[in-house]
Amino acid sequence: MLEVKKKELSVNELMDQAECIIATGEPVEMPLTHRFTDGMYIREIFMPAGTILTSKIHKTNHPFVVSKGKCIVYDGNKIENITAPHTGITESNTRRLLYIEEDTIWTTFHITDKTDVDEIEKEIIEERDNKMLDKQLFDKFNKINRQNNTFMSKKEALK
Repeated sequence: MLEVKKKELSVNELMDQAECIIATGEPVEMPLTHRFTDGMYIREIFMPAGTILTSKIHKTNHPFVVSKGKCIVYDGNKIENITAPHTGITESNTRRLLYIEEDTIWTTFHITDKTDVDEIEKEIIEERDNKMLDKQLFDKFNKINRQNNTFMSKKEALK
């Protein structure tokens, strides 16, 4: 009798598959607010209730705060129920799958002197090309998210 071995999926392969399923739905606007202070970049995202999403792969350890809302988070190791107020640490190489139960505000804090978001993202986010996902569809999703960016200068962030 021929034995068929099942292939174990890596966390990234599992997340890639989840992205493909998510991409069959309607894009969801998740506005980002970018704040800059001396030596720090602060990135805040608003995620509406009912949203399912994956995060980018983080290159660095950094703190995060959930200041509003409730979500279920899978990080490849465990499932965690997070309810605001909550503070945590993101470990490097973390990629998350999230289900947003209530409108949620998630903020991350990154040490950098840079103020160009594209440059900062190259520093803090690991590029991953999801080969299962249609590139045009992926770009469409990201465009909808990016058009809602708000940028605040050091002076504005300190107010």
